[in-house]
Amino acid sequence: MLHYRIIKTKGKSHSVQVYYYRNSRRVIVKHIGSGTTDDELASLEQMARVFISDYAKQSYLFEEDKPREDSILLSHCEYLGVYHTFLYDVLRGVQHLIGYTLTVDSLLCDLVVMRVFEPASKLRSIELMETYFGIKHRRQRFYESATAWLKLKENVEKQTLGFARKCYGFNFSLLFYDVTTLYFETFTEDDLRKTGFSKDNKSQQPQIVVALMVTPEGFPVGYEVFSGDTFEGHTLIPSIKSFIKKHNVEQFVVVADAAMISAENVAALSAENINYIVGARLGSISAELLASIHAQLPKEDGSNIRIKTDNGHLICSYSKSRYNKDIFEFEKQVEKAKSLLNQPSKVKRVKYLKSDEKKMELNEALIEKNKKLLGIKGYYTDIEESVADNATIISRYHDLYKIEQAFRVSKSDLETRPIFHFKEEPIKLHMLICFMALAVSKHIEISSEISIRAFITHCKKITDARLRNKITKQEMKLRVDVQDDLKEIIAKILRPH
Repeated sequence: MLHYRIIKTKGKSHSVQVYYYRNSRRVIVKHIGSGTTDDELASLEQMARVFISDYAKQSYLFEEDKPREDSILLSHCEYLGVYHTFLYDVLRGVQHLIGYTLTVDSLLCDLVVMRVFEPASKLRSIELMETYFGIKHRRQRFYESATAWLKLKENVEKQTLGFARKCYGFNFSLLFYDVTTLYFETFTEDDLRKTGFSKDNKSQQPQIVVALMVTPEGFPVGYEVFSGDTFEGHTLIPSIKSFIKKHNVEQFVVVADAAMISAENVAALSAENINYIVGARLGSISAELLASIHAQLPKEDGSNIRIKTDNGHLICSYSKSRYNKDIFEFEKQVEKAKSLLNQPSKVKRVKYLKSDEKKMELNEALIEKNKKLLGIKGYYTDIEESVADNATIISRYHDLYKIEQAFRVSKSDLETRPIFHFKEEPIKLHMLICFMALAVSKHIEISSEISIRAFITHCKKITDARLRNKITKQEMKLRVDVQDDLKEIIAKILRPH
């Protein structure tokens, strides 16, 4: 058994030593240090007791006599930095809740953690894992595993969908669909990276088109990647068919914006027994249909009508607040057209001007048409009114903003774009990691009711200070106290379902 003693040395100094007896002789194991004051000696005594506990795993008879690591004076410790282990554990906990830890290996899960914590390149993320969490991964393992990870897309989506069904009660009755574009830091095209209409205003740079499907809460359940020159309306049917095939869906309602509606898409959706709610581009409707809307729809806030068309039922609603917004933009554009009427050299593209071979003139027909549409919003659906009334259809469509929020989280907080990869496989792997990170982020946002960036900032304050005992050379960690409100948030996020 180890013991410690205090012996007097030169002058007023005293020394603390750890020893044990062998053959009735004292054997010195460790010289802890020397001190001259009572406080220094008390600290050295505690350090000796910690050394004995660590060295021999020696237990103490009385709990009050047991040394505490956090009672060691900081002057006898070396500060090594901090880890963000608390936040890491939470993010890995969410992945475990969704089921990712059962599907993919630890390195891919850790890359998802880094995409949420501090987005960076894959190799840079591996370096930062050691800096922030003390977790080491070999770079070579990334290269060895990356190709195999590409085969995980379907399994990852199934795990994500299963979690959505269990946690959010997703039953396929309502699926929100939208697309976005992600550009590359290059001007070189290939079969996947193509220039096209860019939602990031990067029309000169190659891009890809990404389709995303989310639940009514905004939780993602699937995605598809298309070449950058694909018209967004042409992505709907392939994406929905793939979703149906993978998950054996018999019937559901898809909600999408106005770009998705076309005669071909309506026919394809009907053939697949898929109900739809999509936005209507009223600016392109026929004069007869416009006249019917103008005659039937009262200009009263909240009023709505339903008209049968070739694209399904057209539901139109009138809003006073929308009218105020529309009239402001309308009058501004008309005034701009009038001011440029006599300055043809300055005219490039002005909405309410038209020209023939001789002169420039106001497009009175377009002005009159758009005046009738002020304050009106349209929606197409094939759902009968006996199943869902107009107000329900409108409400469901307005929930489409949740997919826009998902795209905003993906592009801004997760820094999905710009993409720096130049080959198809790394691009698709990047999208897989970003999809998993989006699912983790959206679950945190939905459960905690705060943004993912605010949540990360809050959790980053909970750090583990790394201290090394100068005597025992043992590293210990002291965690910042976790506030009660954060504990409550974490409990909501990690609650089993």
